[in-house]
Amino acid sequence: MTAVDVTRDARDLLSELYRAAVDGAHIETLTANAVAAIPVERRRRVWLFAFGKAAGPMASAALGTLQRELSEVAGGVVVAPASVSMSAASVSSCVGDHPVPDRRSFDAAARIGAVVQQKRGSDVSVVLLSGGTSSLVGGPLPGLSEADLSRLFELLLRAGIDIHEMNAVRKRFARWAAGRLALALAPARTYCFAVSDVPGDDVASIGSGPCVPDPTSIQQVIDILKRAELFSRIPTGFRQYIVDVARGVIPETPKASHPAFAHVTAQVIATNTAALKAAAAAARRAGTSPTVHERVLIGDAATAGAQIAESLLEMRATVKLGTTVCALWGGETTVRVPGAIPGGRCQELALAAAQRLARAGDAAAGITLLAAGTDGRDGNTDVAGAFVDAGTWSVIAAAGRDPLADLTDHRAHEALASAHALFAPGPTGTNVMDVVLGVVRV
Repeated sequence: MTAVDVTRDARDLLSELYRAAVDGAHIETLTANAVAAIPVERRRRVWLFAFGKAAGPMASAALGTLQRELSEVAGGVVVAPASVSMSAASVSSCVGDHPVPDRRSFDAAARIGAVVQQKRGSDVSVVLLSGGTSSLVGGPLPGLSEADLSRLFELLLRAGIDIHEMNAVRKRFARWAAGRLALALAPARTYCFAVSDVPGDDVASIGSGPCVPDPTSIQQVIDILKRAELFSRIPTGFRQYIVDVARGVIPETPKASHPAFAHVTAQVIATNTAALKAAAAAARRAGTSPTVHERVLIGDAATAGAQIAESLLEMRATVKLGTTVCALWGGETTVRVPGAIPGGRCQELALAAAQRLARAGDAAAGITLLAAGTDGRDGNTDVAGAFVDAGTWSVIAAAGRDPLADLTDHRAHEALASAHALFAPGPTGTNVMDVVLGVVRV
């Protein structure tokens, strides 16, 4: 078997493991089961809200369950990154903007407000959340600027901060974040089911926590912005809003003591851990021995890429001749991409891994890695991530690029494109963070 055949074969296996990881979230099944467990009395009306990249399949699964149980679906709103059709005429759908809210997101936020006003205190609300919610339903608080909210999202996306910090800031200014949707739905009983796209699966961070209390203080938000050197750069109106909250002129975000949360049940139903377990099972079915790394990937993407490559090199040194093994990681790293340069954390991680594998020379032969977002999209690009091996670095150089300069300048997308290394499965309908999958064949 030639080196090209080995690489292609490894990519096929990695693609298979990626598909298994995505399927491992079982969005429709998990949503249907969660909704079926809700104790809804026949006389109560149900309102359905679904936001995020998985909003379409989650809403369809929930509607199917409610209709089979003859529940009255009084209405609702589904907001997704692309158009979806609903089986219930009472539930409307719209498209929001991602990763930065714009006119469609502002309109979606307004539509949610109009629908929420129609519910009664005796009704039941089902809220389904997945990655992308913060932007897709991103509308500013009354009195704050829509343009400023878009500008804030842009600044945060380029700041290199993790998702918990990012959403801690975002929710301060967003109309439905930080538990404010729960307040609007109260006293109706609310059941919130979330697909986790954040390390630790904290429901207060998923989608900026529209149905749960905000655990962060205004001082923590100020500290995040100052560490990221953003406090003086955020829009003036937003900075004044923060100052006024700190002074007590404007109330804090809703906290756990608010009575509205007594009516809320919130649960995470799909996680990155489940996706990795499904990928590991697929690896075993393929005759490959998998190692699942329990430590969640966080921090700088390039640093993580080099560390993962090092781990795969160590694994290769212990593999018996004629053996294939694989290693699986999950989580969400960070990257600072300046300006409008196309790129994302998975691509940067992959390029950094390619550098380390190239340096190892023959010791890296037989190692292939795929880093990809489970939603099918990485950063501001339409690809999920990239494949790399020990030869990728030199292929980029042979294409006339300087891979080291590309890594330094965060131009991983362009570099990997020149090596035909990009992975573009298309939208997957889910989002449980990223997976990094490595195959070692000796």
